[in-house]
Amino acid sequence: MIQAGETSGVSRFKLEVILAAAALCLSAQSLLAVSCPVVKHAPPTDADKAMVAADYDKAAEQYKAVLAKTPGDTDATVGLVHALLRQQLVPEADDAVKTALAAAPKSAAFITLRGEVELRQGQPWLVEPTVVESYKLDPCNPRTRLLFARMLEATSRYATAVQQIVLAHQFDPDDPEIRLMWLRTLPLPLRIKELDAYLSAPSGDDKETIGQLHAELDRLKQRAEEPEKACHLASATATAEVPFVRLAGWNGHPRAYGLEIGLNGNATRLQIDTRGAGLSVYRAAADRAGLKRIGGAGGEKGSYIAYADSIRVGSFEFKDCAVSVIDSASPFDDGDGNIGMDILSDFMITLDIPMRKLTLGPLPARPAETTAPMPRLHTIAGDVDDLEAATESARPATPAPGAAAAPTAPVASGPFDRFIAPDMKDYTQFYHVGHDLILPAALNGDKVKLFIADASTDVTNISASAALDVAKVHEDKTMEHPGPGGRTEKIFVADEITFNFAHVSQKLNGVVSFNTSSASKAAGMEIAGFLGMNTLDLLTIHIDYRNGLLKAEYVPGRGYKFE
Repeated sequence: MIQAGETSGVSRFKLEVILAAAALCLSAQSLLAVSCPVVKHAPPTDADKAMVAADYDKAAEQYKAVLAKTPGDTDATVGLVHALLRQQLVPEADDAVKTALAAAPKSAAFITLRGEVELRQGQPWLVEPTVVESYKLDPCNPRTRLLFARMLEATSRYATAVQQIVLAHQFDPDDPEIRLMWLRTLPLPLRIKELDAYLSAPSGDDKETIGQLHAELDRLKQRAEEPEKACHLASATATAEVPFVRLAGWNGHPRAYGLEIGLNGNATRLQIDTRGAGLSVYRAAADRAGLKRIGGAGGEKGSYIAYADSIRVGSFEFKDCAVSVIDSASPFDDGDGNIGMDILSDFMITLDIPMRKLTLGPLPARPAETTAPMPRLHTIAGDVDDLEAATESARPATPAPGAAAAPTAPVASGPFDRFIAPDMKDYTQFYHVGHDLILPAALNGDKVKLFIADASTDVTNISASAALDVAKVHEDKTMEHPGPGGRTEKIFVADEITFNFAHVSQKLNGVVSFNTSSASKAAGMEIAGFLGMNTLDLLTIHIDYRNGLLKAEYVPGRGYKFE
């Protein structure tokens, strides 16, 4: 049962966010207006070399050995915390930061480390006050700028994020994490060159990340070789409404909601995916629609990129659109692929799940915006990185060595910071990381944790650690199953949890635990679970991906069923 309302936990969370925003409003200009020298790094230690080689276990042990001899060593402390975070040993990283701060409470480097751990712990609302605290002690710490840029990007403040990461790179061009985020702000040819150079030598990334970066580089090179096609809007309607279709899994059993779109005039049924990356179709659907394959793979393993002359979503038609083709047959009885909702980020999206329909409309105009930008579909996963391709006029001019970039006036081409229109003041601000929509939820009226909205998950679930933190939990041996490495994973069930998010609440009994470690690693924040369809199915959800805003509405008894 869902009901309207908000607990004291969410109220406190909102107050923390407001206080953080107020602090940053007071200091936003000072965060830019500072002149700093370029960081001079000492020759790498054996621990540093192990870290760059992605041998995090060895690096951590060697940093600990250094600290045993010279307690409080700043470089060794920073290295140790970073190695522990790479190992996903978050409690140990937190302990290391607390030990360092106990000895040096006014160290900007250690305060910034605290912010990095707060972010990884899933407490992003604490990070911005930490950034301000660290900045006041040392405005030239590039890691503070990096941390701030990560928070800015996650909260849809892309223009300021670009400014901060450019400054961080000016202060320390040799930090691999700064360099990787910085190169994503570059125009396509320079981005390819810099990413190629980045991948030519070890930089501390694990094998999984390196594989993802090589796939990204292949995609960018593919994009550079092809004529520019922006999947532009060809129709003139202001809004569109698309009914859901019910998709079958195996043996006709219903599995998900989908949309039927026109792909080169062919009816194509795609599963709605709130975590999805772009628009992807299986090979049979691509062949049926006559999609034009381009070049090599250009996408993830087992897929390739192809162009559609036309994609129709309701009354909207888009021309010259790249899509990802999964080079295999569909594993389901029904369904031709997936459609991620954030490909529609140029529209106001309403997922009216009780009434089984999608509505698309215009986003509110930004201040001083006289002409609404032409919407497009962002159909390829990652084809528009919110930090990439900032025009030269939008990016800070290159200052003299050691000098800070000056604030820049907004330009029509972006990037932009989020804009909260007056009639959207009651919307909830969410974190947008990758393609995930991450919402803070107060559990049982107190603990605030992060959940990913996931329309492909049947039931709302929670990590075992988060469940133990808020509810009575029992082990359910009937649900145990083999986990990673063949080990049997214990399954815990929380007796009763009330979820309060986006001004609605729902009490659930028997909430099953779920391993969220991979989602937490990908998000860089502790993810406590997923809001599944037994929650989302009751809601009408309005999503503004451009500005990171969401509104959930619940009307008792509203809706219908297909069956």
